Amino acid sequence: MGSSTITPAEILGRRRTVQLADPTKFAFFWLSAFFIVYCARPEDYIPGLNLIPCAKITAILAMWGLFRAWGKTKRTFKDVPKEGKLLLTLIGLFFVAGLLSPIWKGGAINHTIDFSKVWIAWMLTFLLITDFKRLRHIIQIQAVSVAVICAVSIIKGHSRPRLEGVIGGVYSNPNDLAFAIVLTLPFALAFMVTSKGALKKSLWALGMLVMMAALFLTASRAGFLNLLISGTVTLWHFGVKGKRPGLIIGVLLAGVLLLGVAGGKLGDRIEALNGNSETGDESAYGSYQARMYLMERALDGIENYPLFGLGANNFVSYSLDWHEVHMTYLQVAVEGGIPCLIVYLMFIRAGFNNLKIMRKATNLDEHTVLFVGALHSSLIGFVVGACFAPEAYQFFPYFAVAFTSTLLQTLKEREMEPNPEPSGPKKPRHFLEVYADYGKAGAITPVR
Repeated sequence: MGSSTITPAEILGRRRTVQLADPTKFAFFWLSAFFIVYCARPEDYIPGLNLIPCAKITAILAMWGLFRAWGKTKRTFKDVPKEGKLLLTLIGLFFVAGLLSPIWKGGAINHTIDFSKVWIAWMLTFLLITDFKRLRHIIQIQAVSVAVICAVSIIKGHSRPRLEGVIGGVYSNPNDLAFAIVLTLPFALAFMVTSKGALKKSLWALGMLVMMAALFLTASRAGFLNLLISGTVTLWHFGVKGKRPGLIIGVLLAGVLLLGVAGGKLGDRIEALNGNSETGDESAYGSYQARMYLMERALDGIENYPLFGLGANNFVSYSLDWHEVHMTYLQVAVEGGIPCLIVYLMFIRAGFNNLKIMRKATNLDEHTVLFVGALHSSLIGFVVGACFAPEAYQFFPYFAVAFTSTLLQTLKEREMEPNPEPSGPKKPRHFLEVYADYGKAGAITPVR
């Protein structure tokens, strides 16, 4: 008969197997599926898929998976940071605004119910993305999805002015499509820089070229200005601070070439701002004047209904010409009230505070530093773009804040993990120092 003695190595192996068992794997799979459905909108170009409520199915399955794993998860509701509570408060204020709406209570409440789904997605993101690998996976879904959307828009809508209405949902309006592109480009650049192998880098570079081409074809003046500001911050993080001068030169050359090839309509719309219809786009100048009117109308609404606003999506009626105010901050204030705007600004600031903490850290690995820079650039893009577009109910900015929250929480949890028994060097090393060596020659494999 063989010996029944169990060695310490076998016990340690069993413990590691137990630790590797992930009770949230099922829920994270469906969270990933939800991000694909929301970001890529496959129902717009895959026949028959529009008959299936994909977003609802994936979200429900993700919640069911989290419920099944409850009690075994790494994070609980007690770990939710203040930005998660601020988002819930924001939604609550919109419900109050809907109930007290002087325009249309039912419409405002229904729109708020649709918007409230962002809190579910936000909470699932925070509770299920518990390591950097998962965070990269979700951000990669967003980046690839937007690149695919841009390619489909160019192919299907090459003859349609400004790519308007080629894709539905958050991409139906040219300005909204440009907004999503600007928020996603920093992530694509981060993946291009951190990818291994010429093929992967080339694919990411191609994806970025497609996104920039689509942005120019939308002829969105706000999107172009947003690109200049957000792009400058991105190149500072990746090129100047990251000491990659070649990257700066390459991006600028590609941008100039694409602008020359696909930026004709954009140039006309920018020139139209001076009101010269002979050299510019007369309709673009009219659009500029209309936006100024809408902003004045929004200020009038804030003055008349400062506390609770008009209710979500009710400004289109109050405007008298059935258009949204093209400024997110005015949109939140006029539809939700000034208290709603304060909470909204506090929520966005919380994302920047998270990034500030991480940017001050001196022991982060290179990949984490790059993605912190990408998140910072994306949030800068949102803050700037929100001055020129009605994006209060688009999920992308809320996702960006969720990414900062989960990344900061991941780093905090990593700090609190007990160091394993040293098998090599006797001198204990800070966990983040160990993780910073990952991927380098002679690196110590990080604890997972």
